[in-house]
Amino acid sequence: MSELAGKNVVVVGLGASGMSAARLCLARGARVTVNDAKPVEAWSAAARALASEGATLVGGGHRDAKLGAADLIVISPGVPSFAELRAAEKMGVPVIGEVELAVRELTHVAPIVAIGGTNGKSTTTALLGAIFEAAALRTFVGGNFGEPLASHVDEAFDVIVLEVSSFQMERVERFKPKVALLLNVTPDHLDRYDGMADYAAAKGNAFRMQTADDLAVIPVNDAVVDREARRGRARVVTFGPGGDIDVRPDAVVDVSTGESYARADFALTGGHNALNVAAALAALAPFNVAPAIVRNVLSTFAGLDHRTALVAEIAGVRYYDDSKGTNVGASVTALTGLVEPKAVLIAGGVDKGGSYGPLADALRAKGRAVVLIGQASELIAKAVEGAAPITRASSMDDAVRKARELARAGDAVLLSPACSSFDMFRDYKHRGDAFVRAVLELRAESAS
Repeated sequence: MSELAGKNVVVVGLGASGMSAARLCLARGARVTVNDAKPVEAWSAAARALASEGATLVGGGHRDAKLGAADLIVISPGVPSFAELRAAEKMGVPVIGEVELAVRELTHVAPIVAIGGTNGKSTTTALLGAIFEAAALRTFVGGNFGEPLASHVDEAFDVIVLEVSSFQMERVERFKPKVALLLNVTPDHLDRYDGMADYAAAKGNAFRMQTADDLAVIPVNDAVVDREARRGRARVVTFGPGGDIDVRPDAVVDVSTGESYARADFALTGGHNALNVAAALAALAPFNVAPAIVRNVLSTFAGLDHRTALVAEIAGVRYYDDSKGTNVGASVTALTGLVEPKAVLIAGGVDKGGSYGPLADALRAKGRAVVLIGQASELIAKAVEGAAPITRASSMDDAVRKARELARAGDAVLLSPACSSFDMFRDYKHRGDAFVRAVLELRAESAS
């Protein structure tokens, strides 16, 4: 019998993970209250329908959810701490996230591969999923990327591949991945964390319960990530230039076996993606996947939408959609990884509290110009002044047209905002779609 049976559970936050957590708790026989700061009438129809499934709905704040009387609180990753939650914790009420809930409730235990990092984790997650599936392993791919694991706890898998965010790793206790990857830690979400050490520690929680039978995959010569990995007892494998999985100009090489994978054969391009491939290769060690299978996937896996994806070439200028570049580190990586010698960067949105200094350095090396949109325009303009010519735009369509005027044949135009999207768009996908639409309209005009 599930340990949830008969318990009073409050699920806070009703995004995809919250909805999945609520349904799982109901299925396991818990008495469930679902709670959100928004009033119930503002909830989605699917969230309101939880009442017909047996949940009690409490909206418009947290006081009436009676968190202090709960046996368990499941909090969604997008919900930061608040007064009633802290009071319940002081009273001894356990608080966990959806990932922790799901791994506790797995009907069929399977090895977990957890992929974290400020940048590159979605691409690496999808790549690992593709490799495992090509190897005929029953594979779940989800977490922060894709569907919540809580919706699939009764299914049988050979391997569970989870993208895990810092928010999701804040509330884990028994979470113990067979393989934990932490690709990098660069400034992000500093509007939620007290500083970089606090942010890194949240990501590093994925290593905490690992034992000597497990694997920690980390970048070579990265003191911050290495410190986090050492919080557990897993065997450490490094990736990157000079690492156990060595990234060389022409190949990615598993030093322990001598197996070499030619970069010219990869469908993924750019130095940052070579690092993602290397991390994925390191994670395969416990699963005995044949190199021929890996090579076949690497030759066909071209990446994900909105991640430095080529949209079109117009008058000798290539337009790339990297709307998923929601922090400075991601945008710097995208800009410096372009094969084109110069680029017009479209950036801006909602500031997340980090420094734009590294972006200025990248623009000095690669920037033809920068077109700024959104609330953070002035902050970015001040930080990058002198690094590249600055132009402001009022909309995505305006930004694309101004970028066209600034670019020269042989250049790139890159949307990589270095900010979140919520001032002008629903999310990064909405922003990327707006960019793609504007570029395709420009191409149609140019062809007419």
